[in-house]
Amino acid sequence: MIPRKRIDIGWVDLASGMIACVTPGDAARVAASVEAAWHTVRANLACLSVRSGLDALLGVLQLPAGSEVLMSAVTISDMARIIEAHGLVAVPVDLDIQTLAVSRASLERAVSPRTRVLLVAHLFGSRMPMRDIVDFCSKNNIVLLEDCAQAYTGDGWRGDISSDVCLFSFGPIKTATALGGAVMTFRDTALRDRVRVYMLDWPLQRRVPYFARLLKYAFFVTLGYRPFYVLFVNMLKLLGVDRERVLATSLRGFAGGEFFAKIRRRPALPLLAMLRRRIAQGLQPSVARRGARARQLAAQLADFLPALERPGALASWHSHWVFPVVHPRADALIAHLHARGFDATRGASSMAVVAAAHDSTRAVKAESALTRLCYLPAHEGMSARDIERLAAAVREFEEGAVAGDWHAA
Repeated sequence: MIPRKRIDIGWVDLASGMIACVTPGDAARVAASVEAAWHTVRANLACLSVRSGLDALLGVLQLPAGSEVLMSAVTISDMARIIEAHGLVAVPVDLDIQTLAVSRASLERAVSPRTRVLLVAHLFGSRMPMRDIVDFCSKNNIVLLEDCAQAYTGDGWRGDISSDVCLFSFGPIKTATALGGAVMTFRDTALRDRVRVYMLDWPLQRRVPYFARLLKYAFFVTLGYRPFYVLFVNMLKLLGVDRERVLATSLRGFAGGEFFAKIRRRPALPLLAMLRRRIAQGLQPSVARRGARARQLAAQLADFLPALERPGALASWHSHWVFPVVHPRADALIAHLHARGFDATRGASSMAVVAAAHDSTRAVKAESALTRLCYLPAHEGMSARDIERLAAAVREFEEGAVAGDWHAA
């Protein structure tokens, strides 16, 4: 079984994090060094997570109750949860599935006199053009937040300079993961300072849970090696345990209860030290390798399945963080690929479509795509031969479907 994804962190990084857990120091000083290492002309702020950053920012902005926050229709479900916890209304903005961008037309349909904020998310490793979005926010006096969590590669890109706030995540399944942590970049230094002061009321993350997280993800790094993943899959099968549920729970950054208590913390010194280390490493070698594998798979699928809908296929820039496809029989395709040794998935993540308060604001394109979405394994841990075998397995499924041999799971 080829794993669905690899955790993008090395053994030396993990060892460095463990040493930092027992090294004395001042967390505020290390946070300042992280912010300096981010290398932007704007104001930076290190925090526990993107969720934490959004929560603190909304706490500072103190928008009137009932104000609307326009959001890219597909996002992490916790983002809408945080918005609603501040008494605000999340309004989805539909996407062009081929480019994964929000259009000016979709923004114009969603905006209302109550709109105060727009949060756009760059999805699946793509980066959408921002010029029209920036212009729209400027003309409508809207605060522009840019969620860059899935698009970071270490190449020096820091979001659009005209965005009011850009948010970058270094969570467990992200590129150059620090197993947590985030950096916020602000256009307004005074706003950054207010958010920093707001966070000072939050307790400091303890070191022990971060050490435990390092141990946990050392296990998942081991699973990135095929023989160990096969053993893991077979053990779960023998025990009658649902692999999807195990991975979905284990890889989520804030699983379980007390969500707001968990995100309302300042990052501990070892997490900040890891964050500084990963930022300093710059462009990640894994990015080029996974990009090559994704392009190879896309080309081979197009040879026999040109009509296959692939979100982001026409994106202006793409790092191929994941390889999603939209398929009318996604469950059956996944079952077939599992039988052929490829751990495709519907997504052990918290991606969701933002629920609309009214039918007139529903993100119909996004809803349709997400119900048929599945992720194919096309990552840096695979060889060119693996990609050929994966494409052949998809082709086998399609030919079987035409012949009437396969049935939806």
